[in-house]
Amino acid sequence: MHVNLPVIAAAGLLATSFIPPVESFAASAPVMDQVVVTAGRIEQNSRQVSANITVIDQEELRRSPSRNLGDLLAEKGISQVRKYPGSLTSVGIRGFRTDTHGNDLQGKVLILLDGRRAGTGNATKLLTKNIERIEIIRGPGAVQYGSAGIGGIINVITRQGRDTSLFVEAGGGSFDTAEGSIGGTATGAGLDFSGALTGRTTGDYDTGGGDTFSNTGVDRETGVSLHGGYSFAEGHRLGLIFTGYAVEDAGFPGYFSSVDLDDTTDKDNYSVDLRYTGGSAAGNLQWMTRAFFGQDSNTWYDPVTSNPDGWDDGLPDENTTDQQGAQAQLSSRLGNLNITGGFDYVRYEVENSWSPQRSTYDNSAVFILAGMGWWQDRLVVNAGLRHDWFTVKVEEPAGREEDQTHLTPQIGLAYNPTDRLKLRLQYAQGFMMPSANQLAIDASQWGTRTVGNPDLEPEKSATWEAGVDYRRAGFNGSLSYFYTDFEDKIVTAYRADGSQSWANRGDAVIAGFESELGYDLGEPLGWQWEVRPYLNATLLTQFEDQESDSDLQYVSETIFAAGLIADNARGLFFRFNLAYTGEQEIQDYESGTFPPPAVDLESSTVADLTASWRFLETERHGAFTLRGELTNLFDEEYAYVKGSPMSGRGFFVSLRWDF
Repeated sequence: MHVNLPVIAAAGLLATSFIPPVESFAASAPVMDQVVVTAGRIEQNSRQVSANITVIDQEELRRSPSRNLGDLLAEKGISQVRKYPGSLTSVGIRGFRTDTHGNDLQGKVLILLDGRRAGTGNATKLLTKNIERIEIIRGPGAVQYGSAGIGGIINVITRQGRDTSLFVEAGGGSFDTAEGSIGGTATGAGLDFSGALTGRTTGDYDTGGGDTFSNTGVDRETGVSLHGGYSFAEGHRLGLIFTGYAVEDAGFPGYFSSVDLDDTTDKDNYSVDLRYTGGSAAGNLQWMTRAFFGQDSNTWYDPVTSNPDGWDDGLPDENTTDQQGAQAQLSSRLGNLNITGGFDYVRYEVENSWSPQRSTYDNSAVFILAGMGWWQDRLVVNAGLRHDWFTVKVEEPAGREEDQTHLTPQIGLAYNPTDRLKLRLQYAQGFMMPSANQLAIDASQWGTRTVGNPDLEPEKSATWEAGVDYRRAGFNGSLSYFYTDFEDKIVTAYRADGSQSWANRGDAVIAGFESELGYDLGEPLGWQWEVRPYLNATLLTQFEDQESDSDLQYVSETIFAAGLIADNARGLFFRFNLAYTGEQEIQDYESGTFPPPAVDLESSTVADLTASWRFLETERHGAFTLRGELTNLFDEEYAYVKGSPMSGRGFFVSLRWDF
């Protein structure tokens, strides 16, 4: 399915409405910078949260050269990505990662849009142009959001219209790249709106060292994000959110050693989200209901002319996931106790051209989250419990229906001995349900019968973590240690009759440290400039497969981002960033042998330089900003996936008008 995003965007500018979340319960004591997060499904001050949370705000998004979620998380040193040409990126946290095709129930890191499932694990499909902030919960978030939140939760929160503004931006750069965006916000008469539309095209890129990687260009990439709302009474709003992405004729060259010059891919994703939020006049109750639907689709074209041996029929491979769902929750404050309870429902319908059957997933869940505070919320204990019911079905003639349930607990403690210091301790479980095929398929293809195993258990994890957060006089720092016990990994197995099935046979331990450090040298010295060195890092002390006593594959021991920001707060800004991904052991599918041998993928260090200058600003004509980017500054030859090297040194220059 191809979505005409510009047409939908124009219609949405006239018809959409969106509601910002109801204001959260206010803390009665000063908080650490009054940072607000939604880790507990309602807005709350960060001092109340026991999980390790990273917030990427609008200012950081504007400073970044990244256009999509995947590139942003790699640049920030938060995620270990696997990125391919053809607009495909999976993101990883704590040794687990998203599933990039279709059903996001089959990933181990979960991406959300405004607190509900995004319906995709491909982080390239989420552009950052109209984003308010991004919250990353490191570690399990299954109590709040269900299956797939083992390594972490990434909540992309869209921008809300709070004033009236307009922007237009256009630019171009290396590899025949051209990009244009338009967007703005508006408020009045109880209405609010925020939206952005972005289009981009690029040609084949050169790798580090100057070799052209053919068939890596993108004919057209389009992203749209529209939010609107109507406040019809004090504290009551109706809202509508539309998010869409489409890429057409993106080159998909295969492995570098055997470039396929005519393969391309189309990818689409859209979602519509309608919700109502309200609260009692006394402010001690909040509620939210929402309904949403969307589709994620991928099509790969492999013309028969590029396969002279005739092994492929030249027909496209297609994958489509339709999603629909609903949420309802009620939050109450009873003295020092905050309670949020509710119901989640999501349904997936999955079709693959390479599978003879159609799969459906139905997931209902109830949850309760509670936080109790003492001494003006200096000590907060958080606890949660969630129960999920799953029904999966593989359509006839050969499939069947299976049911499973899962209960998930979580408990944590946040202690704030001072307004600047927070100590954290948390125990949380995560899980990933088996797929419909793994439980219920019964089909023969290419001479092999595949039979689901109804006795499969969910993949499960249990994580202990402890941490400390500190902020003072321009300094902000966070240090966490985590230990995850992962069990019941689902692997391919063979039955006595020779047919293929699945079994729970994998256990692992992953442990390590996470840190975020930044210090504005200008604040204690009284400078007008912000001059901030920073470091974000993850160091794994253990990532061991318990079955083989060897290190896990596709996991780097160390990832980090370090750099320097300089900003005079009057329109002049510079940022230098280094992003490092450590060596990892992988399987070499380029070898052409089966099973593929294990090899090492080399480490990489990628540097970017960004600068902007607001050279003209008047009340009558608005503000004009010139921006320049140098990516892969030192022309590093690197790849996140063996055989798919990334682009070499490139530049991009743009002009933006804000009014």
